[in-house]
Amino acid sequence: MYEAPDRYKRMISARLPGGESLGLTNQAPADEGGSPLRDIQLLSRGQLAAFFATANIIAATLTTVTLGGSAPLMYLIGWTVAVALVNFFAMQWSRNQAITHVGRSGRKVPRLLMIGDVTLRAALWLSLPLFLFEGLDVGSQIIMASLTAALGTAALGLVVIPACASAWLVMFVLGLSAELLIARISIPFDHMLSILFTLGLAVFGVLAISRWAFRQLETNAEVGSQSESASLLLQEYEQRGVGWLWQIDSDNRVTYISSRMTALLGRPSSQILGHSLPSLLGGHAELGRVLLEKQTFTALEMELGTARGTRWISIAGDPIIDTAGRFEGFRGVGSDITEVRQTQERLTHLANVDVLSGLPNRGRVRQLLGEALRTATAGNVPCAIMFLDLDGFKPVNDTFGHPKGDAVLQAVAKRLCDEVGADGHVGRMGGDEFAIVVGDAQSRRKIEGLADRIIRSIAEPYQIDQTEIILGVSIGCAFGPIDGATVDDLILKADLALYEAKGDGRGVAKYFSSELQSEQEDRVRLESDLRQAISLKQFHLLFQPLVSARSQKLVGFEALIRWNHPQRGLVPPPVFIPVAEESGLMPTIGEWVIEEACRAVASWPEPITLAINISPKQLIQPALPNLVSQAMSRHKVQANRLELEVTEGVFLGDSGTTLDVLRRLRTLGVGIALDDFGTGYSSIGYLNKAVFHKLKIDGSFVREAGTRPENVAIIQSIVQLAKSFRMSITAEGVETAQDFERMRDLGCDTIQGYLFGRPLSFERASEMVHGLSAKQKMAS
Repeated sequence: MYEAPDRYKRMISARLPGGESLGLTNQAPADEGGSPLRDIQLLSRGQLAAFFATANIIAATLTTVTLGGSAPLMYLIGWTVAVALVNFFAMQWSRNQAITHVGRSGRKVPRLLMIGDVTLRAALWLSLPLFLFEGLDVGSQIIMASLTAALGTAALGLVVIPACASAWLVMFVLGLSAELLIARISIPFDHMLSILFTLGLAVFGVLAISRWAFRQLETNAEVGSQSESASLLLQEYEQRGVGWLWQIDSDNRVTYISSRMTALLGRPSSQILGHSLPSLLGGHAELGRVLLEKQTFTALEMELGTARGTRWISIAGDPIIDTAGRFEGFRGVGSDITEVRQTQERLTHLANVDVLSGLPNRGRVRQLLGEALRTATAGNVPCAIMFLDLDGFKPVNDTFGHPKGDAVLQAVAKRLCDEVGADGHVGRMGGDEFAIVVGDAQSRRKIEGLADRIIRSIAEPYQIDQTEIILGVSIGCAFGPIDGATVDDLILKADLALYEAKGDGRGVAKYFSSELQSEQEDRVRLESDLRQAISLKQFHLLFQPLVSARSQKLVGFEALIRWNHPQRGLVPPPVFIPVAEESGLMPTIGEWVIEEACRAVASWPEPITLAINISPKQLIQPALPNLVSQAMSRHKVQANRLELEVTEGVFLGDSGTTLDVLRRLRTLGVGIALDDFGTGYSSIGYLNKAVFHKLKIDGSFVREAGTRPENVAIIQSIVQLAKSFRMSITAEGVETAQDFERMRDLGCDTIQGYLFGRPLSFERASEMVHGLSAKQKMAS
């Protein structure tokens, strides 16, 4: 009753598209209701019930015949009838249970009830022989004991339920033992051994057969359970639309296919059965190859044209081998994976595309460059990678907010795509960085022309929500495989070219060259030397005088760091300061400058002040105010004699942290000057934060004021702005008497420049200070 339908039994060994088997073991414990093993035991018990009952009745009849002259006939007939009736009804009961107590709805038959049935019948049969045994003659005792031993073999009818067979044997071993104990004197020893041998053989034989029979039933039950479970699973697999089943013969002709697949193909089964499976699925070459190999295959994906449009299916199959080892075809499963493929394509698209701009992202750009580089290497036609970095984009986000910044990036992406067109691929590397991969870069002039067009296009104003925004772009370019044979190498070379472009005034395109490589290697060596410069005491400070615009008297100095390298000679600050900032060495160098500046100003009398420059990298360090305070304490310097100069570049980073550090420094009492005012970005918005006490006008405005009237107007505006915030003004770069008079007349408070002195050593500066001090004493 657990036979699977034929078409499903043939499919039991099929595999799912992923390769997993459809076989399933779902066997419940033997003593639970609805167990296949329990059902088979009950069925087998019902079939053997007649044998067991007949053995009992025949043995009882033989006993009656044997004891006919040795016992009352009434006892013998009554006992025989009782044994016959009990065994008959027990037989019927067993057969009935084999019908009413099997299957999922069958009621459980308690094991103790079955054991009790067997024990009762054994006790009934043994009752008369044991009762009469002592009064029998020797010949009758031998016959009776032999029959008792022989009836132990009736347990063969109980082997399907080992517990019942064991109970029967136990009862007869005990009964025979009692009989032999009674007749221990009368029955000869050789007869006794023969009787015991008969029972012993029955016991061991029955137990061995019982174990074997139970294992067979258990195996059959498991197979039946698997067949049923597999057939149910296969039905559900088809009915619920999980997939479809197929089978072909040795000539690849379809012998079975699910209705779901016929619906997908849009043909009735009569037009599919008997036809070639590969041709039905579009003549897919890979399918023909795997079928020809006659080996198991899984997850074979193929494109299929249907009435519903293009669909993707995945099939798996196992070869059918008969008992003689002959190949008879394939059976397998399939599924429609169109939606899975579409999802995978969407995920792949998202993984390769920048969400904001819709352009290829960094990872995809690397893939495109790799493909272009391989093609260039194989075809001997160079490719190119262009790195683009927007100039002036950071203030857009800071001033107008990220939504407008994003809109600008989207507009830039569109302009780049318009300029590049079909000549290459535009990608976004992240932030305000873009890249262009050009597959055919054989014409260098064409690439240079493209770079020039891009620079002009990006420089055109952007109208975002009635706001005009102006940007620039710097470009670095490298050619493969000329400049680099690998993707990483080529990217590095393009990055070096971009670095050169940004350092060369921005808004230009630079192309990698061996000179750039040499410069990069020199920069690496410079960084290594810079790390040792402090410990080797290669730094020193120079001091440029600051004079009062009214009295032209010395009021202080600005400390300027210098590096005297043993091989390179004097390394200018514009060369080593950027390297120190990028390599993270600036805080250490800045700490040294603060310490040396405090030591210098402590040796000078009041009211001489000293200004030192603080880099943006130092200002984001919360510990800076403590460093300044500790240095002033060590050298006993009053806070009002120390002035810290910062540039407008400090507001390009984390302005919140920067302002917090500036406020803490101002709380110490030191002065804070905003250096190079007018050349930066958006610092006017920070002037009302009550952290600055001085503005320093950049020297470029001062030097050009004599020839450019607009510069005079700018300086006037700066002076008026500073006075409104109660700040003093210092003019830098004053080199002529005319520059001095002009700055004084425009309202500047302090003058700095070559007119009043070039940067001096500590000794020369000290001579100037002490000489001034001596003159003041003489005058007083």
